[in-house]
Amino acid sequence: MSEKKKTQKAMLIDLIAPTMNKHQAMDRLVELEELVNTFGGIVVVKTWQKRFHPHPKTFIGTGKVTLVGEEARELGANILILNAQLKPRQIYELSELLRPYGMQVWDRVDLILKIFSKHARTAEAKLEIELASIRHMGPRIFGMGMELSRQGGGIGSVGIGETNSERMKRHLKEKERKIKDKLKTYQKGRDLARSGRARKGLKTVSVVGYTNAGKTTLLNALTGRKEYTANELFATLDTRVGQLFLPGSRSTALLSDTIGFINDLPPELLNAFSSTLSEAVDASLLIHVVDGSDPNWVKHIKVVDDILERLGVSETPRIVVFNKEDQTTDRLKERIAQFCEGEAPIWISAVNKTGLKELVEKIENSL
Repeated sequence: MSEKKKTQKAMLIDLIAPTMNKHQAMDRLVELEELVNTFGGIVVVKTWQKRFHPHPKTFIGTGKVTLVGEEARELGANILILNAQLKPRQIYELSELLRPYGMQVWDRVDLILKIFSKHARTAEAKLEIELASIRHMGPRIFGMGMELSRQGGGIGSVGIGETNSERMKRHLKEKERKIKDKLKTYQKGRDLARSGRARKGLKTVSVVGYTNAGKTTLLNALTGRKEYTANELFATLDTRVGQLFLPGSRSTALLSDTIGFINDLPPELLNAFSSTLSEAVDASLLIHVVDGSDPNWVKHIKVVDDILERLGVSETPRIVVFNKEDQTTDRLKERIAQFCEGEAPIWISAVNKTGLKELVEKIENSL
């Protein structure tokens, strides 16, 4: 049965420090569950394992693996998803140990890549996901050299298995090179477009933020575009650009949307989306959209700040906007007001189109 047709019943497990409390541990797993829901699976178990350091072979420890397998058999779960990026050897060992229980093993990056693949709509986004997948899966395939060599002439011999491993390594490197060449073509187009904007004196504004904060909804509300939006993580993967009218100067700025950021976003995923994220890198102004109804808004702001620093745009002028005012609580509003240290926070509802006039004025003044 294909992966798409087969309902994935998932067990989620996180490795946490023994000092972490239950509330913090559950918060981490809730986001992982949202990712599974976005992919289209069903979560049957959420649990964690307390360890100071990951087990070198199985990440969660051999005893825990056996318990997971037995529980999976009882509940009919067919996939284990770990809330971390595992080493190739750890994925291999876990897969071998859980194979008798009919379970697949994914790490956090596997899950995000599968969501990306499901949501990709443009040729460029599909290429970027393929590139990220090669970079993520490559080390696993290279690490299988020892297992593959056993299929050759036995231990210590240089058999056909080793040749297969080297052949796969060359194949992936060549594939990566071809994808990069194709992406360069898209990047050249972007560079030309940006040069044209610069000649015309057009200012560019980029909308950034944590995934599902309402970035695309805001883009639609401000520019009149009708891009796809959904109440799920990573609904947007490619860059969309619209025109934003600035009434004070009777001029136009360009407003672009970007891929949503998320906690523990691995470098290979960030690097793979460098061409679409280049709109944010070259922007005159950043609009950082925060979901003001999310209890974890402080953590989300920090994640976005960290990623913007990794992109080298931490010094770009920025306006922080709190979205979903219609869904938040008075208590959260008080906390956000304290966070803004005396300066009144900018509240909007992109869905209801409230607070947008004030936001446009702020954008125009900043530009």
